[in-house]
Amino acid sequence: MSIFLDGIKRIIVGRRLSSERLGQTLLPKRIGFPVFASDALSSNAYATQEILLVLSLGGIALLSDSLIVAATVLLVMGVVVTSYRQNVYAYPSGGGDYGVVSKNLGKRAGLVVGSSLLVDYVLTVAVSISAAVDNIGSAFPFVAQNKVLVAISLVLVITMINLRGTKESGLLFAIPTYAFLFGVFGMFLVAGYRYAMGDVMLAPSSQYEIAAEQTFTGLALVFLIARAFASGCATLTGVEALSNCVPQFKEPKSKNAATSLLLLGLVSGSIFLGLTLLARLTQVRIADSPDRLVGFPEGGYQQTVITQIADAVFGPFYLGFLYISFVTALILVLAANTAYSSFPILGSILARDEFLPKQLHTRGDRLAYSNGILTLAAAASFLIWIFDASVTKLIQLYILGVFLSFTLSQLGMIRHWNRLLPKANIEDQKKMRRTRLINFLGFVITGMVVVIVLVTKFTHGAWIVCLVIPAIWLVMSGINKHYQKVRIELIPNAEEMTALPSRTHAIVLVSKIHKPALRAIAYARASRPSTIEAVTVAIDKGESNNLAEEWTARQIPIPLKIIASPYREVTRPIIDYINSIRRVSPRDLIVVFVPEYVVGRWWEQLLHNQSALRLKARLRLMPGVVVTNVPWQLSTSEQEIDA
Repeated sequence: MSIFLDGIKRIIVGRRLSSERLGQTLLPKRIGFPVFASDALSSNAYATQEILLVLSLGGIALLSDSLIVAATVLLVMGVVVTSYRQNVYAYPSGGGDYGVVSKNLGKRAGLVVGSSLLVDYVLTVAVSISAAVDNIGSAFPFVAQNKVLVAISLVLVITMINLRGTKESGLLFAIPTYAFLFGVFGMFLVAGYRYAMGDVMLAPSSQYEIAAEQTFTGLALVFLIARAFASGCATLTGVEALSNCVPQFKEPKSKNAATSLLLLGLVSGSIFLGLTLLARLTQVRIADSPDRLVGFPEGGYQQTVITQIADAVFGPFYLGFLYISFVTALILVLAANTAYSSFPILGSILARDEFLPKQLHTRGDRLAYSNGILTLAAAASFLIWIFDASVTKLIQLYILGVFLSFTLSQLGMIRHWNRLLPKANIEDQKKMRRTRLINFLGFVITGMVVVIVLVTKFTHGAWIVCLVIPAIWLVMSGINKHYQKVRIELIPNAEEMTALPSRTHAIVLVSKIHKPALRAIAYARASRPSTIEAVTVAIDKGESNNLAEEWTARQIPIPLKIIASPYREVTRPIIDYINSIRRVSPRDLIVVFVPEYVVGRWWEQLLHNQSALRLKARLRLMPGVVVTNVPWQLSTSEQEIDA
């Protein structure tokens, strides 16, 4: 069975890679950029749309404010990208915001960042995949009608790709990212040419009016625009991923990561601004509910903003529309790969620091953090299912976590420069003061965004994140306390190596006389204990009498102890008997020999050893008791020897 399962695993994830080949999995800039920047690039596919959805609550008149909102978001993006370029040079070993904050603000603050980023990476996958399904649904109605099924299927596909390793997934994902950039900038060129020629480009929804939900003036208007700004800040998600993944770049790591960050800011900002301008130019209309679009067909499906722009720009050239729809959906699917790269690395670092289970710290067969990848996939699929793959619902949970980590990271960098300034020479101090000023600006601006997001989105779903992040923080703190407690308990004292038990009392558990029982008796005798006996539980009086007669007839050279069990229990009488021995001789070591079958087929395991498993689980909880398994290999186990 294990040969069969291993064969399937090799087909899915590929052949094993030795630890010596870890260096071969590192990525150059041309691959690292599309792999780690795909999240930030792809978020442009829905960032403009989310701005318009919020502004549409006030009707068509407020859509013109989208350019003001976009310009403000771009200002924040410039500050954040510049700030994070300082991070990758100062902390090239990875860990990103978690590493920066933990070192400069303490482990507790670092744990807040770790909790926030874990939540954000899960949401990155859920939002990106759901947005991809929306774009595919714009061209194929069947997908729109089965969003949750298609979305979870895409999560499974991208999970299997990532289980094959970062480099292989990077090579696979680089081409679609560049195809998206080619398509979007190509669309901008066509739009610019048509605009210069005087052509009129109108989106399919331009003919509809938007019924305002209410009239927004004064503070209500400011609040609405602030909420639109908070939604538009989704385009900044993924920027921090590059600082987390510096170790996965080839040398010089920091320079390659910083260059990729700069390129990301320029490219992503250009796409975001271009799409917002074209949405305004082509008069895109979109609302949180089709019912608010006056004249919209009943039961109709709203196209996404980017596909509406493509429809308007390419006009009768339907292949252009299909290309944009396809590559946008594809990069949104692949954008999840940024989270698949960052979540396992962050999980591994947190596990190394004993805040998460240590299984997340180890690499799998393909030198990828397989356990982290599978954990991320399960959590993202759960969110997609709970929120019906709705980008509008999921986006309300988004951003808060990542901007909280942005803010704490910039505060950590300010502390970092303050610590280094007194030790630096005059020339270096000038550079440090400049970089500290950049980080201070980043701290102020991202802190303001946190407040805006919290205020404007709290009742729309952000409250869930406000509960989840502290809950994860508490769980990770509890895990850390557990590991610390275990470590203290395991520290040997001065007498630990020399103190020996007074005597060794061997107990062989038998139910009948067969080959496994005889082997267990032989092994127990070979260990030369102080005392030895066989123990059986008398559930059926006739069977126990027959066992005793055969025991005498075979002249087995150890005594047989028969324990009565009037209530037909097996585990409890044995536990009580061992406790009675320990009360009489508390310093004795009791070794319980348990014969068990070794089978070759998974279903055979269900038919054997169940009583032994329950008994061993109880015995392992008893101090001064050692459980020794004595295996007997059945014929079906022979095929597993070479597996």
